[in-house]
Amino acid sequence: MEPTASRDLYFTLLEEPDRDAARRSAVEYLSSQLEAAAGLPCDLPEDPAGLGEWLTGHTEKIGLQYQAYLDSRRAGAPRRYFSSKAHALHFLRGVAPTKLVDGAWLYGLLQRWDEPRFQGLIQTYLEELGEGLPEKNHVVLYRKLLASQGCDDWQSLDDEHFVQGAIQLALAEAAEQFLPEVIGFNLGYEQLPLHLLITSYELTELGIDPYYFTLHVTVDNADNGHAKKAVQSLLDAWPQVGDSAEFYRRVANGYRLNELGASTLSVIGGFDIEQEVQRVFEKKAAVGQFVHSDYCRFEGRTVNQWLAAPELIGQFLEVMQQRGWIKRNQDPQASRFWQLITGEQAPMFGVFSEHEQQLIHDWIAGDWLAEQQTTRGKPNLRLAQRRQTEQAREKPAGPADNDFDQEARLLLQQLAQLPNRAARMRHLLPLLSPARHHSNAGLHATRLFNGLFN
Repeated sequence: MEPTASRDLYFTLLEEPDRDAARRSAVEYLSSQLEAAAGLPCDLPEDPAGLGEWLTGHTEKIGLQYQAYLDSRRAGAPRRYFSSKAHALHFLRGVAPTKLVDGAWLYGLLQRWDEPRFQGLIQTYLEELGEGLPEKNHVVLYRKLLASQGCDDWQSLDDEHFVQGAIQLALAEAAEQFLPEVIGFNLGYEQLPLHLLITSYELTELGIDPYYFTLHVTVDNADNGHAKKAVQSLLDAWPQVGDSAEFYRRVANGYRLNELGASTLSVIGGFDIEQEVQRVFEKKAAVGQFVHSDYCRFEGRTVNQWLAAPELIGQFLEVMQQRGWIKRNQDPQASRFWQLITGEQAPMFGVFSEHEQQLIHDWIAGDWLAEQQTTRGKPNLRLAQRRQTEQAREKPAGPADNDFDQEARLLLQQLAQLPNRAARMRHLLPLLSPARHHSNAGLHATRLFNGLFN
């Protein structure tokens, strides 16, 4: 496969191209990824009868590890994952390609909505979609989170960041050829990981809304959540005729797919604030090289001349430090450059996004920031979970006679003309796809499909 295959396939499948060509690409991609994952370890029990005990053991292990983490924090240990808010925003951006197709791997099963063995998996997909409520739809929530932090410029990430998302979209496209792998991938993805708990805790400390993550803490629980449903769904789909050992082998292969590509921990561990700041300035230089006046010179070069050569950006930042425009390891307010880019009256207001400003702020602050670091107290995860419950009770308004709700009105008219429940559900299926379910029409279609399904 070409180095950019994952990113290319990701966007191709989201554009909903010719279905036959898309399916061929998905099959080819999954075959190569399954081959890459074949040698990876797998902790599933050899006998599927042991899956219940395996789930319980996994849950207990994660619980003990999280309690140990909390004990260490109470004893004064620093955050384990995020050295600064900029670090946390780097993480949010880096995992965006995966989070923005959350649940996609199950979409291909919706066409089998009337088969009892797939009921649990389909219900899981509908819950990933928030059952059509925007305040519970996982993709809607993550899009809002990215926008609120200025992190929605994730499309240019390296190919490695798109592997998990591409796998999920490919499984959606080729579910009929990879049913055991879909079930196995779901089994792995829906287990509650330690990093989800720690991430929720540390984002709260840094003043970033953790709701997207705390929502997953509750829905992935091992008692009645997606983790338990994943085990039960595997048992429900167990073949009554044929080679059950081969079926389970393929389930394990799908389970291993979760280990490919960039992960939460690799994205967090790959943060280098120097490189990130340089990336930001190089991106701005493409436009900024034309807009500065010539009266201000650094080491004999105008600002435009510095910005015209990307290879000089690092040297330019060094010169600004030498000239006192940037004072590292101090309060950024003491740096003239920081004053130029922040505040509505600043000469360069709006040039840098909120995410980019946070990067520059934490880069300038350096050791000073580390000295100022104080937590906000114990994160109130109960409050976030209570908010989830309250929002779940909210009911969207019915379609009104205006242009904003025209799609919903037309959809209801189309359904009314169809002869039966099966025809209506088939009509709704395309709007529940990974590319469309988070749109207004997709959310409305999900509510209607959920009502018909249940």
